[in-house]
Amino acid sequence: MRILITGGSGFIGTNLVSAYLSNGGNAELLNLDRKAPFIPAHAKFWRQHDFLDSAATLSALREFQPQVVIHLAARADCDEDTTLEKGYPDNTVAVSNLLAAVKQTPSLRRLVITSTQYVFRPAGDRVPANDTDYDPHTVYGQSKVITEELTRSAALDCSWLIIRPTTVWGPWCLRYKEGFLKVLKKGLYFHPNVRKCVRSYGYVGNVCWQIQELLKRPDAEVHAQAWYVGDRPAALEQWVNAFSQALTGKKVKKCPLALMQMLAHYGDLHLRLFGKRFLMDTTRLGSMIEDYLTPMEKTFRLLGEAPYSLDEGVKATVAWFNS
Repeated sequence: MRILITGGSGFIGTNLVSAYLSNGGNAELLNLDRKAPFIPAHAKFWRQHDFLDSAATLSALREFQPQVVIHLAARADCDEDTTLEKGYPDNTVAVSNLLAAVKQTPSLRRLVITSTQYVFRPAGDRVPANDTDYDPHTVYGQSKVITEELTRSAALDCSWLIIRPTTVWGPWCLRYKEGFLKVLKKGLYFHPNVRKCVRSYGYVGNVCWQIQELLKRPDAEVHAQAWYVGDRPAALEQWVNAFSQALTGKKVKKCPLALMQMLAHYGDLHLRLFGKRFLMDTTRLGSMIEDYLTPMEKTFRLLGEAPYSLDEGVKATVAWFNS
């Protein structure tokens, strides 16, 4: 089977290419990405590509004639100091270009478009009522709503589905390597001493397994639907402590919420004055104390439980981090 992975040099893409290779290498892979792969052995599957170039995108699909396209390429960080037009054309214009090329690729049988859980804001126990119930609270989330709307309105001839990753973690996540994991190992991470916060996270190994399993399902089961991918919602403190024990041999340190709120306000000021993030700001504090649930049950009903436990994911991630 010929599988085209866009953004295969990124975090999830790197793990997905590795997953296909570990399955015996039966798939013929092509990775289209602006940047070269992290793993040298993946270089033979990579071709430098910019999806903002519509003619080049059409040419690439016509040449490779994929049977499956897994679209992971995107800008995935949250930047509130920009606009959709200026900051996120990779999630709007590039998607439009890809969809136009897909419509002219008769070999294609299945298309997977990657969105995000951020198409619906953190809202306690409130979750989307249906696949088109949107309530984004970031520019990034708004851009992914457009990604989904473009896909739904494209009148594609092939079977397609949308995946919405939760907060994904694991090997090759450079944001966690340079942030959370480094701070935790240095003993500089403090967890707010408040009630347990429940959030939706996803070990990247489980996310890649879910993507592969969704591709195996008949069209009638998955077509034109949005699927959350990740792990079951769990207490954030449990997740943090699993990493703390692995990295330091101790449970995470606790800190009064009032003190962390003071640090968060200082961090906001630090960012405005110096253009660099402090160890704490209101966005980071919010992610530590606000519940963020996603409707994962539909995915688990169809696919069953994901194969990797929290401890297995933490062990693999820490091994990569320490290497």
